[in-house]
Amino acid sequence: MDDLTPPPIRRIILDNMPEPVAPPAPANGNGHGPVPEVVHEPAARNAVERMRTEDLSIAYGQKLAVNRVSLEVCQGEVLALIGPSGCGKTTLLRSLNRLIDQTPTVARSGRILVDGEDADFFDVTLLRRKVGMVFQQPNPFPMSIFDNIAYGLRERGSKRPKRKELEPAVAEALQRAGLWEEVKDNLNGPALRLSGGQQQRLCIARSLAVGPEVLLLDEPCSALDPISTAVIEELILRLRADVAIVIVTHNLQQAQRVGDRVAFMYLGDLVEYGAAGQVFGAPQAMRTREYVSGAFG
Repeated sequence: MDDLTPPPIRRIILDNMPEPVAPPAPANGNGHGPVPEVVHEPAARNAVERMRTEDLSIAYGQKLAVNRVSLEVCQGEVLALIGPSGCGKTTLLRSLNRLIDQTPTVARSGRILVDGEDADFFDVTLLRRKVGMVFQQPNPFPMSIFDNIAYGLRERGSKRPKRKELEPAVAEALQRAGLWEEVKDNLNGPALRLSGGQQQRLCIARSLAVGPEVLLLDEPCSALDPISTAVIEELILRLRADVAIVIVTHNLQQAQRVGDRVAFMYLGDLVEYGAAGQVFGAPQAMRTREYVSGAFG
């Protein structure tokens, strides 16, 4: 028969009580240190409408991608477009500066208004200066940091300005994008040698340089690490006072962190549209409740 007597308990007597130690700060996905917290201050009450869609529908051939969507885009707010893949949010985003017009099979009805004027009446180059876009993958041009920012400025007029004339505008755009301190001593260096997060901020600076009223962001953080994502999110919140921002994101936490208003789309329909606190905290539609609770996605 086995001995069932428990082993003796060893007690360690201490002269002093141990000091509790705080747990280490969480690291990012690469273990490079703590992830900054993004603090979302409430949006200003005096938001100014910059764009509006009225019964906007978009189809690719026989497939309806966006179905009679009406919403506003306001300076002073971030509008987050959320919904599962294939719901129409990226199509809606790309319609706002008429990028979808380049698709041969696309058909669009309804109206897109920019400062009260029909977007179809704008010269498309002028429209895209007013309504800039930053894509999912950073896409700096294969040229210097300075020339990336100066590119749009040089193309605006018939006479190409000299570098000295462009320097203040380039510096201002980089400052607004939160990149100036990191690159000011290397403006002639190749943009492609910047990190992914820096490249994305460079692309934002490039858009800001031409003075847009609206900035469209198509999943701008999906290829970035958590620290770079937090930097971009802080930048978005700073910029919204001067530029109306629309962001497409699959990340519901990100939509909560940066969104002032949220539009939830499903199968081309705008299911719910309202203040972020209401959409996430007290959604009106059953489909919205299911999506924000993680029941599907």
